[in-house]
Amino acid sequence: MMNIFENNPKQLIIKEIPQLRRYARSLCPQVEDAEDLVQATLERALQKFHLWRSGSNMKAWLHTIMHNLRVNAVKKEAKNHSETRQGVDLDQIPDPTVAIALSPTLNDLETAMTRLSEKHREVLLLVGLEQFSYDEAARILGISNGTVMSRLHRARRQLHNMLYQTESSNVTLRRIK
Repeated sequence: MMNIFENNPKQLIIKEIPQLRRYARSLCPQVEDAEDLVQATLERALQKFHLWRSGSNMKAWLHTIMHNLRVNAVKKEAKNHSETRQGVDLDQIPDPTVAIALSPTLNDLETAMTRLSEKHREVLLLVGLEQFSYDEAARILGISNGTVMSRLHRARRQLHNMLYQTESSNVTLRRIK
């Protein structure tokens, strides 16, 4: 028996909007930018719905669209920024030496997440928050499984170091002959 929603793009896409909003909000520091990203993703998905293969993972397809839109926006922003270089107010840059409490709060986690590179944050969110497998995350981001695993490892380590103020430079390695 055929699923009544299988050929109805609106119903398939609507079901995924809460996850898209959550992912967009974690990628974009400004709520308005996140909402714009969700809107652009939904528009693109409806325009390109004929390219979606029936029976494939709608969630992964929508996250791929969102990822590509975000990458394009970041590249465009970087290009515009490099064309209009201006001075940076040093008082606006967060102090990296600010201590983080021993028991991190959600605000601490949010702050630490924003300090991760976008590549690390994307992998951490796709695998950790959105529960995509390594294979799915790799397809969404257009990278290999190994890259997903190494970025995820680095992201987790950096996040832990930021939240618990540990320094990887304090680790002493011994050479065993």
